[in-house]
Amino acid sequence: MTAPARPLRLRRTQRIQQTRDFQRAKNQGQRLAVGCLALNWFEMAGVTRLGVITSKKIGSAVVRTRARRLLREAFRLHQHQLARPAELVLVARNSIVGKSFAAVERDYLTALQRAKLLKPE
Repeated sequence: MTAPARPLRLRRTQRIQQTRDFQRAKNQGQRLAVGCLALNWFEMAGVTRLGVITSKKIGSAVVRTRARRLLREAFRLHQHQLARPAELVLVARNSIVGKSFAAVERDYLTALQRAKLLKPE
């Protein structure tokens, strides 16, 4: 019999919304840039949370919204593969414009591997 599937929802409690939480990840956490994204993370106890930043330098509102959706989806699909709880802030870089989801997901997983945030396989 197969194991029950884990929920892949991105709940409200898993979202970073406060400015102070974004600042904590930036000031006290670590940073790593890979491909089309920059990853800021701050390890902590509790629930893993995600924040996404897209600058107006990337493009129009349509382009920024697509970038946010791609980054959130990459997190959502791989949230249970994280080794320990952390606050993750993903910053979209200019190269995300026009990238496919597979390319964004590959950059996201590479960043997590380099940061040693993924569970060993």
